[in-house]
Amino acid sequence: MSNAVASRAGLSTRRLAGLALGAAVALFVLAGVAMPDSTPGKVLRVAFTKSALAATLRLSVPIAFAALGGIFAEKSGVINIGLEGLLIISAFVAVYAADVGGSVWLGLLVGVLASTLLAGLFAVVCIEFRADQIIAGLAVWLIALGLAPFASQAIYGGPNTESLEGSFGTITVPVLSEIPFFGALFDANPVVYLMFAAVGLSWYALNRTSFGRWVVASGENPKALDTAGVNVTRVRYAAVLLSGVLAGFGGAALSLSLGQFIGNGATMVNGKGFIAIVAYLFGNYNPVGALLSTFLFAGLDALQIRLQAAAIIAVPQSLVRTIPYVAVIVVLALFGRTRIPEAAGDHYESGED
Repeated sequence: MSNAVASRAGLSTRRLAGLALGAAVALFVLAGVAMPDSTPGKVLRVAFTKSALAATLRLSVPIAFAALGGIFAEKSGVINIGLEGLLIISAFVAVYAADVGGSVWLGLLVGVLASTLLAGLFAVVCIEFRADQIIAGLAVWLIALGLAPFASQAIYGGPNTESLEGSFGTITVPVLSEIPFFGALFDANPVVYLMFAAVGLSWYALNRTSFGRWVVASGENPKALDTAGVNVTRVRYAAVLLSGVLAGFGGAALSLSLGQFIGNGATMVNGKGFIAIVAYLFGNYNPVGALLSTFLFAGLDALQIRLQAAAIIAVPQSLVRTIPYVAVIVVLALFGRTRIPEAAGDHYESGED
């Protein structure tokens, strides 16, 4: 009884905090509209520009693809926190393959293959040998974090690769691309459109296909799925491999769009795989919700970059750079009540009692 009361009290506190945060944001926006020359007004002018939306779309790509991959894996019952590692390995391999093969599209495909192979190794360790999924996911991240810069050092003589000559280019739709702000949607990198397509296909696969229903059942009630004659192990393998494919697209697109792999520090991925986990949890395992969450984090990241360049807010740049990460913490604290699949993290072997 006391636990139930405490739970309701905690929920009420989070709801009040969420309402207070919403009210603060609304007041900030109203102040910006009413006083265009004030700091809120200048921030809004920076935020609602075509270039800001274009940056948001570009920064969303690796996070969104990784989030989609995380949804499939976790929906099936396998918690894949190694998404960061999958992004890193695909980012490096894609640039190397594009450099050797002379095609960014070849680099994209090889980067996806590398991520899928690493995801397959993770799947074998977790499903076949029943390793702890959290530890195995951390191992994937740490392996990639060390292996990619080491390979770059061995091949290119430094943690950063050489810059590629080619790039994906831009798809521009005449007339529509000239629309203020929303014109960025019609003047974007091809991988941005691949991102939207992947979200739509992922939603359809999870909600309108037998495979999607098997994935959901594998994470909610694997025994029932097994009883129905579907091999749970195969479903989980397929879901984890699919997470590798999707994360591979994200990592490869990240480095190929820039034309270089940067392996210094936390590498150019810099926590995007972990933000992807927050994005799909905040989106409640819904691909569309995960995309909208991604837009929130990527939009804040794009905003802090522009605030630094314009020097609008009189605070140290190091603090401005923390805006996206503070947002992640706030989201986890106020909205971290997502219900994870019942069997997520649990081992299951088809045919067992």
